[in-house]
Amino acid sequence: MKKFLVIGNPIGHSLSPKLHNYWIKQNNINATYEKQKLDEKDLKNIISKVKEKKIHGMNVTVPFKRSIIPFLDRLSIEAQKTQSVNTVYLANNKVIGHNTDIGGFDMSIQKSNINLLNKKVLILGAGGVVPSIIYSLIKMKVSKVIVANRTKEKAENLKNLFNDIIVINWGELPNFDVIINATSLGLKKEDKIHIDFSLIGKNKFFYDVIYNPKETTFLKTGKKLGNITINGKLMFVYQALMAFNIWHGLKPDINDDVLSLLDK
Repeated sequence: MKKFLVIGNPIGHSLSPKLHNYWIKQNNINATYEKQKLDEKDLKNIISKVKEKKIHGMNVTVPFKRSIIPFLDRLSIEAQKTQSVNTVYLANNKVIGHNTDIGGFDMSIQKSNINLLNKKVLILGAGGVVPSIIYSLIKMKVSKVIVANRTKEKAENLKNLFNDIIVINWGELPNFDVIINATSLGLKKEDKIHIDFSLIGKNKFFYDVIYNPKETTFLKTGKKLGNITINGKLMFVYQALMAFNIWHGLKPDINDDVLSLLDK
């Protein structure tokens, strides 16, 4: 039986096993998919298990999307350009790091029928998924990408990858059409972002990469103020589908059954 994992810290919130095991069963694949909480010191060992074929593929989540890179043999073009890895697999005895977050974000915007052409986008956070979102937004030809992070230096470092982004102080609120929460604030129900959105107006677009819980305080605030909201469920499902296709050579259907599975 083949073994697949998602690694991260924290990892309790991850619904990846639920989704992947559903598709594994649906396609009669002899495999299992589990979640594993790791520390930074465990990364080298877990990659050696991929090399030894004890683990046949992995998803990588917070906070290891960048720190796992030194232990890999090769990166896909997408992973190179974003310096972010969320999918690991073995090819020709080399451990490859790939990034399906870009495609996941692309599809979530497309399936939500949102046109981001010439829109001003404010991103809260500068962690592992943010380079993927910026990369995707640039492809969509947004007019401006503004990044605010609690540790400003981390946001400034993103300019090494994308020199046209604008970095502002945490708590500043410039004019925007779209705001994306890419922080971990919201994984716990009591989490609050502590930014005053009361003067932003209506009909903005609030996007949260968090999908569990399905409505964070950030999204509730956006909705209450008369804005359009979407959580990270579609991004999560489509990045998972792309990883599943790499590992198994199959593209499962994404239908209402799959989407409702994640709400249970």
